Amino acid sequence: MKSWNLLISYLRLPVLIRILLVGSTMILLFGTVIHFVEPKTFHNLFDGIWWAIVTAATIGYGDIVPETTAGKVVAILLILLGTGFVSTYFVTLSASAVAKENAFVHGHLPYAKKGHTIIIGWNERVREVLNQFTKLAPSTQYVIIDATLNELPVSMKNVHFVKGNATYDAVLHKANVAGAKTVLITADQHKNETEADMNSILTLLAIKGLNPHIYAIIEILTAQQVNNAKRAGADEVIQTNLLSSFTMINSIQSPGISQTIEELLHQQKGSNLQLIDVPDEMVGNTFSQSSQVLLREQILLIGIIRGEASYMNPSPHFIIEKSDRLFVLKP
Repeated sequence: MKSWNLLISYLRLPVLIRILLVGSTMILLFGTVIHFVEPKTFHNLFDGIWWAIVTAATIGYGDIVPETTAGKVVAILLILLGTGFVSTYFVTLSASAVAKENAFVHGHLPYAKKGHTIIIGWNERVREVLNQFTKLAPSTQYVIIDATLNELPVSMKNVHFVKGNATYDAVLHKANVAGAKTVLITADQHKNETEADMNSILTLLAIKGLNPHIYAIIEILTAQQVNNAKRAGADEVIQTNLLSSFTMINSIQSPGISQTIEELLHQQKGSNLQLIDVPDEMVGNTFSQSSQVLLREQILLIGIIRGEASYMNPSPHFIIEKSDRLFVLKP
């Protein structure tokens, strides 16, 4: 029974490991046999194992060779048997490496690390996000989930690709959604706005069901679906059409302002918009007093976020509370 269990355990091992075990056992066996067959030529067991390795690997240094007929018979058997196992091992190793690389490129390889950011969908906005963050935070790991891509769309070492529908549990498990820190759900560019929003919300529900604590950012195209996205568990909703409309309206009223807005949002050109917690020493201060304090550190205070409400450039006498967050522009 014990032998049967060992056999079953051996057969369950990967093919590469099984070939390596058989090859290693054969080298040890022939190394031991040649030592006892020709003790004068192979003075110790190590000499025998060394000879078995170089012979099976077809290297054949010739520093130690059998001199008797019995020793040569052992060598012939090793060449016939051992060389085949060693060659099979390296062929299998190469095939395994190629298969793994193909699986990685084509999105079939599961992601095992934790603390990563999952991005649902692929479009030019996602490409720009990755380009920016690769420069700003090169250590951050990203996993792209998309059903339309056939292979990894970018050659970045910190980007992993999983092919499939992000509403399927199997695909989300492959992206290790349980270990992810953040998810960004982009609107499907292959659907109309309403269908894209419904698909994004369904994806959000699937993700939150597997990882309720993940910070979820979702792109919504229609104003009617914003509340549904929040009900589904979105921590942050980006209304792309609203932001675009805002820029267009301001460009019409003040020609050229779109370039200024782009400069403001473009972190690579020096601007860095952030939400920060209120320092203890600023609690109870007015907006004007806090602005002056932050300006000494070259930080521009733009507004106050209080719960769901936003106060952009409020009254100078606006009192800052402990639970507020400061909307600032850092150099």
